[in-house]
Amino acid sequence: MRRLTLTEGAPAVEIDLSDEVAGALAEAELAAVSRVPGGRSWLVTAGTKVGVVQVGELQVSVRPKIPIARLIFLMGYAQKPSYWRDHSVLLDASTDLPEALAHAFARLATKALEQGLLQGYRSVDDSLAVVRGRIRVADQISRRYGRALPLEVTYDDFTVDIPENRLLLAAASTLLRVGQPTADVRRRLLRLETRLADVTPLRRGEAVPSWQPSRLNARYHAALRLAELILAGHSIEQHHGGVEVSGFVVDMWRVFEDFVCVALREAMSSVGGAASLQHKMHLDEAGAVPMRPDYLWRGHDGRVVVADAKYKVEKPSGFPNADLYQLLAYCTVLGVPAGHLIYARGEGDATSHDVAGADVVIHVHTLDLDLPPAELLEQMSRLGVVLGLPS
Repeated sequence: MRRLTLTEGAPAVEIDLSDEVAGALAEAELAAVSRVPGGRSWLVTAGTKVGVVQVGELQVSVRPKIPIARLIFLMGYAQKPSYWRDHSVLLDASTDLPEALAHAFARLATKALEQGLLQGYRSVDDSLAVVRGRIRVADQISRRYGRALPLEVTYDDFTVDIPENRLLLAAASTLLRVGQPTADVRRRLLRLETRLADVTPLRRGEAVPSWQPSRLNARYHAALRLAELILAGHSIEQHHGGVEVSGFVVDMWRVFEDFVCVALREAMSSVGGAASLQHKMHLDEAGAVPMRPDYLWRGHDGRVVVADAKYKVEKPSGFPNADLYQLLAYCTVLGVPAGHLIYARGEGDATSHDVAGADVVIHVHTLDLDLPPAELLEQMSRLGVVLGLPS
C-alpha cells in the first residue's frame, strides 16, 4: 500500500497517480488535487480538513497543525462543555487522527464493558399471541379488522439493546471501516462488536441515539463522549468509477468555529443576557440576502455583541478585507458600534480597525490553540470579559 502523509496548511506534495485515483481523491475533498503544469504527475495540497482517506491502494493522511489531543478537546468542548472542561483523552500524538481515536476508544470501551453490558428498559411494539404489557386498541382495530389474534401490544423489555450500547457499536463499526487501525486495535474493536452482537446496528442516515448521563451508566460516560465525537466526524464510503474510497475527515474550520462560539457563550454566561449561535438575519429589508453571524449576544441592558470566528491555514485573495467587510455589514444591520473577528493565532494579527465614514470599530482577536485546555479556556474567559464590557 502506498502512503502519503501531509500536514494541514503545508506546501503541496508531488506524486504520480492515475487519472482515476486522482479524481477519486479530489472527490473525497480531504485535499486539493491538481495536475503539474506540463507534466503527468499530480500536486496534492492539504487544506483545512484533517483525517485519512483510503483511495484504492493509496492512503492519504492529513494531520492537524495542533496536537491531536487538542483537536479532540476542541471538538468535545463544542458538544458538551460541562464534561470536556474537566476531562481529557490520552491520545498517541504520533499517529493519524482515526488511528488515535481507534486506540483511545478501544481502551475506553473495553474498560466500560468490564462489568458486562449495561441493560435497560426499552419500549417495544409487537404482535403477539398473548397479552404482554398493554394492547394498542387503535392498531388492533385498524390492522386486524376485528380478529382476536394476534394482539398488537406495547411492553417494556429489559434488554442490552439500549442507546448507550448502540452508540458504542456504531463507533466501533465506524472505526473499523475507516482508516487502518493497528492489528491489536483492530482485534479489540472486533471483540467489542462481538460483545455487542445483540445490539441493533445504526442504519445509514439514522439519527445518533440520544442518552442521558446517570449513576447507572457512569462507567460508560468516557467511552460514550468519545463515541459521539467519532460519529460527529464525516466518514466517507463511496466509489469513483472502479476505485473504492473510504475514510474519516474533520473540517478544522468547523471545529474552530464551534469551539469559539460555545466557549464564548460559556464565558459570557456570568454577564447574563442571551447568546445566539449562527444567528439568522438579513442584509436587506426585503429579506432576500441572508446573513449568519457566528455569535450574537444580547445583554439585558440592550447591548449587542457580534462576532465571527475565522480559521484559515492560508491567506486567500483579499484577506482579511472580505472578513472585515462581512463584520461591517453585521454591525450596520444591527446598528452596533463594534464587531469582533476571532482568528487562530498565526492566521491574523490582533488589531482594531476604525471604519472610515462610519462610527464602527472592528476588533481582531487571536487565540493560541497550542495552549493546554485549561489555559485555552482561560484565554476564552478573558476574551468573553472584553466582549462583555460596555462600549
